[in-house]
Amino acid sequence: MCRSIKTLRAPMTPEVHDEDIRAAALQYVRKISGFRAPAAHNQEVFDAAVAAVAAATAELLDGLQVRGTPGPATRHPAA
Repeated sequence: MCRSIKTLRAPMTPEVHDEDIRAAALQYVRKISGFRAPAAHNQEVFDAAVAAVAAATAELLDGLQVRGTPGPATRHPAA
């Protein structure tokens, strides 16, 4: 498990910003790929993976319902 990825769901994190989701996605892709920063020839696929993981994470957080909470965490998309 990537220790620097924090829990983003309610009630642990009442407000989640797109930056939080992207940071978690970046950490995940770095861990899986084994690269902190990809070589130029891998940059496009690396960035696409980060975007895909971030999108899946946002979709998950938007749909989660946790017992004992009024609803999903409040997410604040970037303007």
